[in-house]
Amino acid sequence: MDSSTGLDHHDHRFNYFEAKLTNEEFNKLSSFITQEFGIKMPSVKKVMLQSRLQKRLRDLGMDNFKEYIAFLFSKKGMSEELVHMIDVVTTNKTDFFRESNHFDYLSLHLLPDFVRKNSSMRPLKIWSAGCSSGEEPYTMCIVLSEFAEQCPGFDYSVLATDISTRVLEKAVTAIYPEDRIDVVPMMLKRKYFLRSKDHNLHTVRVVPELRKRVSFTRLNFMDSSYSIPDLFDVIFCRNVLIYFDREDQERIINKLCTKLRTGGYFFLGHSESIMNIDVPLQQIRPTIFVKI
Repeated sequence: MDSSTGLDHHDHRFNYFEAKLTNEEFNKLSSFITQEFGIKMPSVKKVMLQSRLQKRLRDLGMDNFKEYIAFLFSKKGMSEELVHMIDVVTTNKTDFFRESNHFDYLSLHLLPDFVRKNSSMRPLKIWSAGCSSGEEPYTMCIVLSEFAEQCPGFDYSVLATDISTRVLEKAVTAIYPEDRIDVVPMMLKRKYFLRSKDHNLHTVRVVPELRKRVSFTRLNFMDSSYSIPDLFDVIFCRNVLIYFDREDQERIINKLCTKLRTGGYFFLGHSESIMNIDVPLQQIRPTIFVKI
């Protein structure tokens, strides 16, 4: 026992190896990540990148970043490892009913307006771009289903996309820790979530009726164009663009807008703005826009 630390030298919790990322290696990875995925990687993120990639090194049985980078940039690495690396790098913070005033606007203004203008009653199409682990598109479904009960003939579909296959897999299963739905009103909890039969798990699952309403697919915002056939009435792209520089933000919003109907609605996150960028959107509320 080391009296100065109070730790036994044989304590295995501290017996692990952590590879160090050199500045040169960090620059190589960060410039690639920015170029391919648009995610800004300033030097202050070096420690974060190093610690997040440790698991990949362990899984691949590698003990240094030189070996990892050589593999990543090989043909095999590009087809097999690239998707794992980007899963590790992307931050996925989301909640049910996050920035709830957007969902209030949806049910109180946008949906009644859509029904009023749509005599043919075609289905509303809504896109959750940067959907993370699925809380946003399932919140959309709750709001849209509630509205549909009051409005016979109203129908809808939801597309949800993200760059991370890891979070998309989570979103498809739609299983969440019980405390994730603390923010959901009790009436909606009872209606749209199922408790796990195993009470020790403390998990809930979104009901099948909502799960089948959402189609999930992988999308990289930096792709030159988005091969999505639909035109949407509403696009939510919230708290994703903060990771991109202004030029990329402009390019991404313009590409998203090619998939938005004229007069369709575009929602940004509360910390984002389109100030000084050239996009076909007109603000109608803070962070809520209409395509012109």
